[in-house]
Amino acid sequence: MFIPFAQMPENSRVWVYQAEREFSDKELQQIHQRLSQFCEGWNVHGNPLPTSYTILDQQLIVLAVDESGPGASGCSIDSSVRTLKELESQLQVNLTDSGKVSFKPAEGGKIQVTKALGIKSKIQAGEIQAETLVINPQVNSKMDLEKVWISAENSWLNKYFPN
Repeated sequence: MFIPFAQMPENSRVWVYQAEREFSDKELQQIHQRLSQFCEGWNVHGNPLPTSYTILDQQLIVLAVDESGPGASGCSIDSSVRTLKELESQLQVNLTDSGKVSFKPAEGGKIQVTKALGIKSKIQAGEIQAETLVINPQVNSKMDLEKVWISAENSWLNKYFPN
């Protein structure tokens, strides 16, 4: 059952999906329509899950589930991934590949996305510096979303910066 995101409990479990580009207004409408429909019917073994979603920075999709009752199971999580894969296909974006890193350039501007395997070269080239904001892969709950962007030096990337 769909619940407005603001009404989801702070301990709700979340999944953050990163697109490599911003969504257009038309794409945002498609996403809202599809995810509202999905959340309304998302269930575990026939029991409705209190769920929601939000879109951050016109580029990050966040799905949320209140697990204070029956939590999301493997099958229900698989159904959410299938829905995101459908959106990938329709919108021609990559959402479900976890081998990427999103970052906000120090000078501002749009979010950039790079393959995790190539991140060291971005750091060496100065494109990502210690204070550059990067997606925090440790976000697991709605309350963690306030820390969805953290400095590179406070992330797993810190090993690439001189001490």
